[in-house]
Amino acid sequence: MQYYMDRNPLMMDTILRKGTVGIPTAWVHVMEHGHLDRIAGVAAGSYRRDPDTVYLAAMKNIGTNMLDQYIPTNPMEMGDRGYETPLNSATTGAAEIRRDGMLIDSPESVVEHLERFVFPRLHDAIANFDEPAVLDIVMKHELTQQELFGESMLKTGYGFAKIPGLDYGTYGYEHYFSAYALYPEVMEQHFSLQADWALLHCTAAAKLYERKLLPPLFRLDHDMADSRGTLVNIASLDRIWFPHFARCIAPLVNTGIRLIWHCDGNLMEMVPRLIDAGVNGFQGFQYEDGMEYKKICAMKTRDGDSLFIWAGVSVTRTLPFGKPRDVKDELAFLVENGPRTGLMLGASSSVAPGVPWENIQTMIEGFAHYRMYGRR
Repeated sequence: MQYYMDRNPLMMDTILRKGTVGIPTAWVHVMEHGHLDRIAGVAAGSYRRDPDTVYLAAMKNIGTNMLDQYIPTNPMEMGDRGYETPLNSATTGAAEIRRDGMLIDSPESVVEHLERFVFPRLHDAIANFDEPAVLDIVMKHELTQQELFGESMLKTGYGFAKIPGLDYGTYGYEHYFSAYALYPEVMEQHFSLQADWALLHCTAAAKLYERKLLPPLFRLDHDMADSRGTLVNIASLDRIWFPHFARCIAPLVNTGIRLIWHCDGNLMEMVPRLIDAGVNGFQGFQYEDGMEYKKICAMKTRDGDSLFIWAGVSVTRTLPFGKPRDVKDELAFLVENGPRTGLMLGASSSVAPGVPWENIQTMIEGFAHYRMYGRR
């Protein structure tokens, strides 16, 4: 049943940390429509008319070996100069935040909403968890996308194994983080319930990995830092978040899969703690914010192995502001200082509009070079 084993030998050998000549290319989410058209080799304006076809063609022409998140219409939210309409979410300037009819205007209202609405819903979700239905949904989704990608791209795990998170997206930064500081016992109750629910999903997902039904690579994704460091004091995370995070991912850790963490901002304080919890790889380094690539790549998993690293050309520095020579130099730096096995190349995050075409072209050419020749 290991349908994925022959899909992309270079990618599979890299996941299994076997020695390879080439270095595989991870998916790159380019958001400027004109660039997607050029990469796909189609007429200008094609992406806006047929985003799915053009996006998939662009992924293939980039040389993508692995794609874990397929979001072909996501760039439609942007124009060539970025967002064209004002954003209006809890974290992007909403004049008023209401949840279930409640006005969220204070830390106390955050606590009240959690206790009145969120906690009961989590209890219900835990009590009514249907593992067979969840497994069926996951497998249908993964197999459908793998068939869409064909032989050249391997679909790996993203999204279906859950973890507890900071809920600033629901309540906004000011009121949520004020509640976090003032009512840590309520925050821990929220993390605990989230982890109880997440544990059910991770336990179910682990069964798919144990049966070798999915490629043994999964990316965890939750933004917990900005350019200064973690969004909340690391000592508080040690007390009320990390224990719940560790217990819910334990079933996945115990399967031996590559469990990688997406990094936004400066997560250096979290890196060793994530490794202690069982994470064995990282992706999405913002080098200019203090993410020490060489130091991270020299670290070991809690079992003493080298880390799995998804290294990326910087989308906040090198791609938008550098020259083609800078792109080449950064790729060379990432390869030279990355692990000898378990390394793949991409961009550090989504490539926003405004990046010079020459830099995109140089990055794609660099991927092709390292896929063919590796470190030689």
